[in-house]
Formats: sequence, C-alpha cells, structure tokens
Amino acid sequence: MADAAAPSSDLDALSFEQALAELERIVAELESGQAPLERSIEMYERGARLKGHCEARLKAAQMRVERIVVGQTGEAVRADPAEFP
Repeated sequence: MADAAAPSSDLDALSFEQALAELERIVAELESGQAPLERSIEMYERGARLKGHCEARLKAAQMRVERIVVGQTGEAVRADPAEFP
C-alpha cells in the first residue's frame, strides 16, 4: 500500500480503480483494529484524500457520458450531455 502520509499530489497519477483499491485496503486495515493509533490516523487522512480523488474522477467521467437521441427513423440524430439526478 502507498504511504498513508504521502502527499495528495501523488493521487493525480492514480486511476479511479487504483485509488478505490487502496481505499478498500485502508478501510479493511482500519476495521481490523490492529493498527496503532497514529498509523490509524494517517490511514484515515489518506483515505479521506482517496475518497475525494475517487469522487472527482467519477464526476469527470459523468461529464463525459453522453445520451444518444434517436430520431423517428431509428437513427441517432445527436448526442446530448447526460443528465443525472
């Protein structure tokens, strides 16, 4: 696992999947209750940064998704930005 105290600038190089996998490892380790207090705090801080990174990646992906509009003839006539609730 990456160093929990690593600066958030290293997150830019992580894909969504990499960041999520690291976040899941952190959560599992924190839930085990085996880490010393200081290490737990560092992991929690790293986890919070990873969560923010994942949310930003998802938002960026959301903005790229397009909804295809099909005309009466059944052919795609245009693509509109997706709308999410």
